[in-house]
Amino acid sequence: MTYKPLRYISAYPQDLQEQVGALLDENKLGDILKQRHPQVHSLSSGAALYEYAQAIKNQYLRSSPPISKVVYDDKLHVVDHALGMHTFVSRVQGNKLKAKKEVRISTLFRQTPESFLRMIIVHELAHLREKAHNKAFYKLCEYMEPSYHQLELDVRLYLCHRERHGDLW
Repeated sequence: MTYKPLRYISAYPQDLQEQVGALLDENKLGDILKQRHPQVHSLSSGAALYEYAQAIKNQYLRSSPPISKVVYDDKLHVVDHALGMHTFVSRVQGNKLKAKKEVRISTLFRQTPESFLRMIIVHELAHLREKAHNKAFYKLCEYMEPSYHQLELDVRLYLCHRERHGDLW
């Protein structure tokens, strides 16, 4: 069988890409992911998502600027490599400049394990302090979620599986 390259893990080592490709060919990757992450979260409303993100922010980034909105966004497409997005909206009110911080999560993650959602929220919250994807940014992600890098890989593996075989949960 000839498939497109595994774009979600293209930056990973070739041997890992080959292992993932073999698991996809045998349709075994989904079972592995379901064993690691068996349960789907119950955060389907915007209010529940906001409370969840706010709790993480309050625990790890208390001194960072407040977030005004956390929502699922059906306009975010994984094709554009956007699993989540942070925005800074500035407005002039009188003689003051008001800034709002918003986090948008792809609706794709409305029916996934909580650990996947947490990884994406941690990633977007880290942008409150670090704008660029640099060493300090990833250290902050690891501080908030010690298994951040494994979860990021698992999300990418899920996206590879989803592209080839459809949804898991």
